[in-house]
Amino acid sequence: MKKLEIIENIKVRSEKELLAFSEKPKRIYFTIEKSALSKIAKYLFREVKARFITASGVDTRSNIEILYHFSVDEAGLVVSLRVILEKDNLEIESLTPIILCTEWIEREIHELLGVNFKGHPNLKHLLLKDDWPEGNYPLRRDQ
Repeated sequence: MKKLEIIENIKVRSEKELLAFSEKPKRIYFTIEKSALSKIAKYLFREVKARFITASGVDTRSNIEILYHFSVDEAGLVVSLRVILEKDNLEIESLTPIILCTEWIEREIHELLGVNFKGHPNLKHLLLKDDWPEGNYPLRRDQ
């Protein structure tokens, strides 16, 4: 699938939930509402056959941003989906029902930034000790 076709399909599927879009020669970024994440990820993974690379999370002081990175190998393209979560509502649907390999990175983001992934099968500690204080998130700037 070609870059322009992927861009148009994501724009159509996200409709009013698309907040921003930017592109570079080998990378495209979509900032979307969290309600659009599952359908766009499903499109990329199942229809485009994009490979899930990883997700990254960052505390920007005012909110938490999660970026989900996908590789469309045949097009030499990386697609990143950015979701911005308000700190008073750090909850988003888990992608594990769609992409099983997201399980561990979601656990890591949960543990280090405090994001709750609804529908995740197992949000237990991955990196920190089991007796790590609850509510203490090492990558949060406000801790």
